[in-house]
Amino acid sequence: MEVSYLLKLYQAGQREFVGVDLRGANLQGVTLVGVDLTGANLMGANLSRAFLTNTNLSEAFLNWANLSYTKFSGGILEDADLTKANLTGAFLVKSRCTKAKMSGAALSHANFCGADLQRANLCGASLQGINLRNANLHRANLSWANMSGARLSGADLTGAFLTGINLKGAFLNGLNLQGIDLNGVNLSNAKLSGTNLEEANLASANFSAAKLRGVSLSGANLTGANLSGAFLKQANLNWSNLSQADLSTADLSDTHLLGVKIEGAEFTNVKLPEAARKYLCMVASGKTPWTQKETRESLQCSQEECP
Repeated sequence: MEVSYLLKLYQAGQREFVGVDLRGANLQGVTLVGVDLTGANLMGANLSRAFLTNTNLSEAFLNWANLSYTKFSGGILEDADLTKANLTGAFLVKSRCTKAKMSGAALSHANFCGADLQRANLCGASLQGINLRNANLHRANLSWANMSGARLSGADLTGAFLTGINLKGAFLNGLNLQGIDLNGVNLSNAKLSGTNLEEANLASANFSAAKLRGVSLSGANLTGANLSGAFLKQANLNWSNLSQADLSTADLSDTHLLGVKIEGAEFTNVKLPEAARKYLCMVASGKTPWTQKETRESLQCSQEECP
């Protein structure tokens, strides 16, 4: 269908355009509010800065389409194919995107606040600075996605696939991530204050300079994790495994450390109350792989503080 004809029908009051073929069409800046484009073919189309509020694009083909800065609040993209599409800066607040295919898509600084992204495929997508506050990401595939600086406070990540995800500088304050698998994930400079990470697998994760005030890490696996310069004031590390972890220059003020495993952990220049340091000296053993120091040496344990 020609774009001019579609717009003429729209102006005449028609809203049903199910299955329309608009491959490669130039729809930049158009207004198509409340339109039904279910199953439409918009592969490679230019919809940049278009107004598509409350529009239905379920099962539509939007591969390689340009949706940058598009206004799509309240829209429906269920089962839509947006593989490698450009949604940079798009506005999709409270949109319905369940099972949408967005692998390899560009979504940096898009606004998905309150959106439903259950089982959406965002594998390898570019999500830098994206707003996903209060979004539903249940069982979404975020493997290998770049989510540096993403805002995820209030989001539901239960069952999400997070292999190789980049969460550098991301905002994850107050989330319930109990038992989550973030093995080897980059969380450097991330904000996780008040987050529940109990029993989580955080082995080899990078938390350098992360803000973890009041975080619950009880029973978490932090083997080989990088916590250098991390802010862990009032955090709960009871019964966690910090074997071979790097806690150099970290702030462990008022941190709960009962039953913690620290074999081969690094504590050089850590901020730690004297009573806590003495307790750790009683259980310290092994040599750190970070500086090849004995863990006791990095804690500055004295002979009198032998285990």
